[in-house]
Amino acid sequence: MVFNKRVLEIDPAAETNRIVAALKYTIQKRMRRYGGVVGVSGGVDSAVVLALALRAFGPQKVVAVMLPESDSDPESEAIARRLARASNVTPVLENITAALDGFGCYARRDEAIRRVFPEYDAAAGYKAKIVLPKNLLEEDTVNVFSLTIIAPDGTEKTKPLFPRDFLQIVAASNFKQRTRMAMLYYHAEVNHYAVIGTANKNEHDQGFFVKHGDAGVDVKPIGHLYKTQVYQLAEYLGVPEEIRKRTPTSDTYSAPTSQQEFFFRLPFETMDLLWFAQEHGYAAREVAAVMGLTEQQVQRAYNEFIRKHRTTAYLRMSAVGFEATPEGTMRAEAS
Repeated sequence: MVFNKRVLEIDPAAETNRIVAALKYTIQKRMRRYGGVVGVSGGVDSAVVLALALRAFGPQKVVAVMLPESDSDPESEAIARRLARASNVTPVLENITAALDGFGCYARRDEAIRRVFPEYDAAAGYKAKIVLPKNLLEEDTVNVFSLTIIAPDGTEKTKPLFPRDFLQIVAASNFKQRTRMAMLYYHAEVNHYAVIGTANKNEHDQGFFVKHGDAGVDVKPIGHLYKTQVYQLAEYLGVPEEIRKRTPTSDTYSAPTSQQEFFFRLPFETMDLLWFAQEHGYAAREVAAVMGLTEQQVQRAYNEFIRKHRTTAYLRMSAVGFEATPEGTMRAEAS
């Protein structure tokens, strides 16, 4: 197939039917569960998954759970409520702030932030976020994360993060996804339901998820779809325009942060085509001509996709068991 800008177009009706049938069979026949639990965030991925789950099981066998915390954008909950109302589902609100306080999530995170910016004070109204360099196609930049803080008067400061500080901020923030996972499983177990994940292919294959957090689900109905394909399903399924037009965000940090700014470094419309081309072995020269880019720019994107998939491979690994050998040593079991 010759590479072109329409290679990611799908038949959304046929894809919907396939996913709905797979959800029914997997959850009810293989897992022997009655229905599904979906965490709804006001984003397009969870909205699409909710719509698919409702087609598979009906509103009486789907629990939509909102999981805000003190750093969440209040508009996310408002949008999630409007979506649930339009879907004939009564959402369940589980505010996880107290649980995160108990884990020391905010205190551990702020300790690391203050090592970079001693003046940072969340109680006084300071906000913070982690970002990557934006110019992926223009320069061969190293993926060095930086910390941005925003003072109450709107003043912004940004500094590169040392590994120690970056790792502590991320480790503390990951309590959020792992707490949400635990709450989703509460609602799944109390109803004898399955947890239906909302991660797409971009997040799963490039490592934009938390192990045993948002990756801790029973089934991944859109895990094979590029983000732009999720948008195609969203339009077909009637997901409200306010969600389809909304900038995707992880809603993890107190300062507004888009997924592009924090992790992906490219608009989805560009990234998905370049990533598809890299995965399917298209020459950079051929792709550059179609995309209106230089061969060097395409190769930079290819290198980024390969690096991210390789460096996040650990996140996609199942737990490794060990077995005894005849020599009396131990070896990892074959996966």
